[in-house]
Amino acid sequence: MIVLNTLKGGPFALNCDMIETVLENPDTTITLTNGKIYIVRESMQEVIEKSIAYHRQIFQRKTETETTSREKDE
Repeated sequence: MIVLNTLKGGPFALNCDMIETVLENPDTTITLTNGKIYIVRESMQEVIEKSIAYHRQIFQRKTETETTSREKDE
């Protein structure tokens, strides 16, 4: 989940795995795979960067967990 802000400034968490498209026209508009649309304060680049950071964090935790499991097995 990534934290974004509505146009009025209220924060909310969005499941970034559900993002289908992100457009700037000029407001940043996010369309999810289920058809739901969100308009946010963040730029398209910020949404992309937050999504990448989230996935890196998940991948890093998975890698650390796998490494720890292998070390315990040895």
